[in-house]
Amino acid sequence: MSSPAPATEGGRRNETVIVFALSLAAMVVSMMQTLVVPILGLIQKDLGTTSANVSWVTTATLLSAAVFTPLLGRFGDQHGKKKTLVGVLIVMVAGSVLAAVTHSLLWLIVGRVLQGAATAIFPLALSVLREEVRPAKLPGAMAMVSGTLAFGSGLALVATGLLTSGDNPDYRSAFWLATGLAALALIAVVFLVPATRQTTGGRTDVLGALSLAATLVLLLLPITQGHEWGWSSARTIGCFVGAVVMAAVWTLVERKVSEPLVDMKMFAHRPVLFANLSGLLVGFGSFALFIGVSYLVQMPSKIAGYGFDASVLRASVEFLLPSTIVSLLAAPVGGQLVRHKGPRLVLLLASLFGTAGFAWITLDHDHAFSVIAAGILVGAAISFGYAAMPAVIVSSVPHHQTGIANGINSISRSTGSAIGSAMITTVLASKSIEHLPPGAPKLPAESQFTLTFVIAGVALLLVAVVAGLGLRKIHTLRSEVAGHAPAKDAETARATA
Repeated sequence: MSSPAPATEGGRRNETVIVFALSLAAMVVSMMQTLVVPILGLIQKDLGTTSANVSWVTTATLLSAAVFTPLLGRFGDQHGKKKTLVGVLIVMVAGSVLAAVTHSLLWLIVGRVLQGAATAIFPLALSVLREEVRPAKLPGAMAMVSGTLAFGSGLALVATGLLTSGDNPDYRSAFWLATGLAALALIAVVFLVPATRQTTGGRTDVLGALSLAATLVLLLLPITQGHEWGWSSARTIGCFVGAVVMAAVWTLVERKVSEPLVDMKMFAHRPVLFANLSGLLVGFGSFALFIGVSYLVQMPSKIAGYGFDASVLRASVEFLLPSTIVSLLAAPVGGQLVRHKGPRLVLLLASLFGTAGFAWITLDHDHAFSVIAAGILVGAAISFGYAAMPAVIVSSVPHHQTGIANGINSISRSTGSAIGSAMITTVLASKSIEHLPPGAPKLPAESQFTLTFVIAGVALLLVAVVAGLGLRKIHTLRSEVAGHAPAKDAETARATA
């Protein structure tokens, strides 16, 4: 299918306005993933449930995202990106309202499932940008929207800390905040984002969607619940084995159907494959930063011998907010670097900054300045990584596969985040302080935080290996800037990669 003709300047919507609307929508989506992290204890206490049950408040969102993101990304390519965006935002508003008003754990989990479906907004937003933004401005626009992911994840932690800092904290205030922001994003998309000018049509690959969903659920379920179930339990091992089997089924299905959900040649194409691997590693590093630092600074120093005795509010504002702000400021810088130097260099810089940040906090987490400065370096690294990956995807796939390709990349980041969360939980719980005062709560040994940051640093270091091996000759959007069609640029990228 030919690419749409470039819009004339007179008929073109204000690109800045479009980027703003889509950045707001992407930010709200990323907030849904970390919004509940600081308030799980409040939810457990308020609803009178167990820690195992309340963990489903986070797991449900992740599984929902895994199921709906690739499906809705493809649906937007086929039937219209704006109307899919609007529909998904309506679902997110409904899920946020349900989570805010319910007093039932079951219905809270249902609300979180609806919120998780909104993760598809990000790949849809990138598809809209590819259609509406001039090629010369596209890398910066994608970087800005991508940068809001890291910003939103950190902002959610800060906002939740502020909203639950009083003597009688109510976790529902966080969901009311989510409702208001989701409604604002919906209004912005309705009025500021133009209707889709090109759709591919075609049938929905239901069998491929179901087999992919089953693969992702069977993979992510034991990752998120393995600590509760036991990593060697029959349920955990059975799910991992089932994921391998369903992955084989999904591959077979996609090779046989006439209109597959995912083009397996595109999925296995080296730049796309390595961009997804980068997403896994960067997602891992982002959660290692947010959760690791949050837990570290809240440790009672007089009992544990380390930590900063920080409240949830102080942990959010003093220790996490600086890295959140830097991640937003770094996004346009990353976009300009992607445009002029290509995504490979930007991923290498992300690896350098991230590795340096985790090395710093590994060697010195006894001083607030070191924790904050290390977080700033990692925040910039995450933003650079998020800026580079969509650029690799867009330059490596045809126009009509933009949504599904970025949807898969989004899932790779979510999977990395889930692995990071599970890793932190397992590592911190594996070794406790031996000699504690009577009645003191069980606390992780300081060495476990050190180990956590070492593992995260290695993950960010591997991003450089991935960029060096898999993205050696990607020249992002060079053909588009010169006036060629996106699909042609994808062919050029494939030929040179």
